[in-house]
Amino acid sequence: MALKKFNPTTPARRYKVAGTFDDVTTSTPEKSLLAPMKRSGGRNSQGKMTMRYIGGGHKKKYRVIDFKRDKEGIPATVKTIEYDPNRTARIALLFYADGEKRYIVAPKGLTVGMKIMAGKEATPEVGNSMYLSDIPFGTVIHNIELRPGQGSKMARSAGSFAQLLTREGKFAVIKLPSGETRLVLQTCKATIGVVSNSDHMLERSGKAGRTRWLGRRPRVKPVNMNPVDHPMGGGEGRATGGHPRSRKGIPAKGFKTRAKKNPSNKYIIERKKK
Repeated sequence: MALKKFNPTTPARRYKVAGTFDDVTTSTPEKSLLAPMKRSGGRNSQGKMTMRYIGGGHKKKYRVIDFKRDKEGIPATVKTIEYDPNRTARIALLFYADGEKRYIVAPKGLTVGMKIMAGKEATPEVGNSMYLSDIPFGTVIHNIELRPGQGSKMARSAGSFAQLLTREGKFAVIKLPSGETRLVLQTCKATIGVVSNSDHMLERSGKAGRTRWLGRRPRVKPVNMNPVDHPMGGGEGRATGGHPRSRKGIPAKGFKTRAKKNPSNKYIIERKKK
């Protein structure tokens, strides 16, 4: 996807950088794969605000995405590449040979008319979902499962990808987007290729109003709050607030919050880069 800049006809357009949507082929989603999305506005069942900075935003419906890719051995044709308001990546509508329709997260290079497949019969080509035991070493992958049959959990956002390095016993060694290297069971699935819309990180909204359309209300710096609202609040004048920390008092800037006795620690070979 390409990016476009705008002439500074308004203050908002001066800094705006937006996508061209060249890869999107339709603006109408598949009605049978839509689900309602309820907004809480950050309030609980009593109407009290429990999450700050949430509210407003454009109405949208959820697109039901097939993260499991459990329809194995049946070829599917890519019908459309669509915009999804609920995620940074594009999604692709698949028409299976038996008549079923499903959405998947579209990888880069997937175009309308291409045939893709999942399972043991699939080949290592863009969009195909395969078991880690069948994927060649060095292949770039995304939509990776953590547990067999659970559905993909890792490398799903725009431009994300991981790499299959090697296999050790019943595990595959994968280098994740964060730089972390970890073990994943070979019976887990992954999709070949890089997630689409890699230019998403280069977009600029240009104005605060566009952030409100996404359902995000203005944030307040902790040092500007009162002591009752935040540990860094209060003080006379422009106080620095001391050491940066969260509302619960947990330090920021490098403080490790992962449990030392986390059972999954044994699967992590190398920690993510700082």
